[in-house]
Amino acid sequence: MLRFGPEGNKAVHNRQLNHRPIIGVLAQENLPEDHFPQGTSHIRASYVKFLESAGARVVPIRINRTVEEYVKLFNSINGLLLPGGHVDIQTSQYTRAAKIFYNLAIKANDAGDYFPVWGTCQGLQQLSVLTANKNLLTNTDTKAVALPLTFSSAAQTSRLFRHFPKSLLLALSQENITSNFHDWSLSVQNYSRNADLKRFYKVLSTNTDGKVEFISTMEAYRYPFYAVQWHPEKGPFEWINKSGMDHSVPAVQTSFYSASFFVSEARKSQHKFWSEQEEEKALIYHYTPYFKPTSFVLVQIYFFD
Repeated sequence: MLRFGPEGNKAVHNRQLNHRPIIGVLAQENLPEDHFPQGTSHIRASYVKFLESAGARVVPIRINRTVEEYVKLFNSINGLLLPGGHVDIQTSQYTRAAKIFYNLAIKANDAGDYFPVWGTCQGLQQLSVLTANKNLLTNTDTKAVALPLTFSSAAQTSRLFRHFPKSLLLALSQENITSNFHDWSLSVQNYSRNADLKRFYKVLSTNTDGKVEFISTMEAYRYPFYAVQWHPEKGPFEWINKSGMDHSVPAVQTSFYSASFFVSEARKSQHKFWSEQEEEKALIYHYTPYFKPTSFVLVQIYFFD
């Protein structure tokens, strides 16, 4: 079984990089309380822009598809992004699809087939449930607040942060830059008590709501899996007039460096579509994001039937 050290899988560095990476973004079902005007599922456009800003193209991963369809798509894309949201991370169709792709990614990386996974907010929570095989989340008062990161000693040598400029890391540690919009968190206490999580993930940063210390950034030891409880995509791409949003230069730089890192990981994947026609048909360019400025809390959303 291959093991991933700080440099990732050494074998991939001897391969030619894929400079046309395509990353799948998982959709999630619309909930009644969202009052969305159309569709049965959605992807927030800021996640698409986040990846495109660093040189990737995006394929939407629709919910309610067969396992066979997901396996075919997995072998065609170069990475997976699990976005934020508020669906049930144990019973939803989002969770069903996430679990299928998670298991495929584990199996592929164990066989030397490099495939990175990124989770944001709900995505981090989902990854923790999939790894621990149980829900260990704790309620926190973090609904709309920008926070500095409390870096662990492992952050400086981590794959994710080690190429961030030192000035940006300093800003992240001292300024209210990272946007938090979540009611649930993986507490440091629950992480520390679970052997599966401790073996799988290295904690890169933590935060606190004043009562509960929770994990805000983590990466897997052996796999190219990364997760943030905060939202790097919001700084440059979401403009709701709400507390917790930060559009400063460091916030925008953080978004770019985060996206650039994950897309660089996707370039190590050699997956590709069977044909150019099949690739073109799968891309998100076929969909138009919805924009309704008077009532939307998000700038743009892609809807799917």
